[in-house]
Amino acid sequence: MNFIDAHQLVMFIAAGWLLNLTPGPDVLYIVTNALKSGTRAGIVAGLGITAGCFVHIFAAAVGVGALLAASATAFTVLKWIGAAYLMWMGVRMLLSKPGADGGNSAALEAAQAAPAPHTPLRKVFLGGFWTNVLNPKVAIFFLAFVPQFIAPGADNKALAFVLLGVLFNLNAIPVNVGWALAASWMARRAGVIQRGMHWLDRVAGAMFVGFGLKLAFTDQPSA
Repeated sequence: MNFIDAHQLVMFIAAGWLLNLTPGPDVLYIVTNALKSGTRAGIVAGLGITAGCFVHIFAAAVGVGALLAASATAFTVLKWIGAAYLMWMGVRMLLSKPGADGGNSAALEAAQAAPAPHTPLRKVFLGGFWTNVLNPKVAIFFLAFVPQFIAPGADNKALAFVLLGVLFNLNAIPVNVGWALAASWMARRAGVIQRGMHWLDRVAGAMFVGFGLKLAFTDQPSA
């Protein structure tokens, strides 16, 4: 790898793991799915988020990320779309009703964020995908984070950017799987969680609304 030295590569991987362990909309999405519908749903949620990250990586490599950083209009449009999507998910969770059994309500029923077990996993995947794609802060993150690890003398910086972005995403997969396994383990062993799942809807819904409001009031980063 002539675009990054060994020490920088280790630092890049470690930083990526720490960032993916940090709670945020993506982690909440994975955990809620795993709690509601099991390990498979949590893993699929993580894969949807990873797919959304790939969109940002390749977009940034061809200049879309730079456009979002430089253009107030482009950033604002995508920011408001993403904020509206997050708040829509949150409101649907807040308004969802508990199931007839007093537990197992659909935490992200309408937004496909944590569907009931019979709901196609494709919807879980797409929910994670769009949650990530519609967040311009992810594009800005890759644009700000990845280049600092590229060697100044790299022959093809765009290719180096893509390769490091792909590495970041691949390293995120085991972390996301870990979140899903931990959440499903809790759901199987903590009966109170299963009996009070409708409260998870409210808490997760309020958090998603909060994430949406935070995104809506995010200023455009300096180019």
